[in-house]
Amino acid sequence: MLERPGIAHRRTNELIRPLHEALPFALTGAQADVLRDITTDMTSTRRMNRMLQGDVGAGKTLVALFAMLLAAEGGHQAALLAPTEILAEQHARKVRELTAGLPVETALLTGRLAAKDRRAALEAIGTGRAALVIGTHALLQDAVELPRLGLVVVDEQHRFGVRQRMALTERNPAPDVLVMSATPIPRSLALTLYGDLDLSVLDELPPGRK
Repeated sequence: MLERPGIAHRRTNELIRPLHEALPFALTGAQADVLRDITTDMTSTRRMNRMLQGDVGAGKTLVALFAMLLAAEGGHQAALLAPTEILAEQHARKVRELTAGLPVETALLTGRLAAKDRRAALEAIGTGRAALVIGTHALLQDAVELPRLGLVVVDEQHRFGVRQRMALTERNPAPDVLVMSATPIPRSLALTLYGDLDLSVLDELPPGRK
């Protein structure tokens, strides 16, 4: 067990509350339950190491965004690692849409960025100005500095190798870790394969989704 001050031990409510109030829909009961677990983890002295499992459309990305904003409220950066450029761009577009008007900056870093855009992204990330960082394997390069990294979110975690995940998660001080998977895994099997992870499941879909 890694002991350190809770990543989100000091909260300002300048990000979480406005986003929650601006949502045009209510969170599902499952999302609310998972967010309570994540908040408990991130405000404790124990490093969060949690798997979030749920079908496509269950709202995993929104849960991850709330966790990222919780880290940002605590003065930290949050990095979301996606397996493909298309998925990273989709996440960045959605995050920017949902956080429009909030005092938080999002940076996107992928391998196909133009040189000018890459330099701008690296500067925003390296100075800590961008609290929300989204990218592909490009985030794992030595040139990328995340000086205030407090949370790592890994989407479709089974598509990354152990060393790739460790490049972001095994840092000092240790960031909280949230890995997401849309692949249904029975709880008993999940405990066998990922015994070091706490397991949260989104077992209901938002209204209107099948």
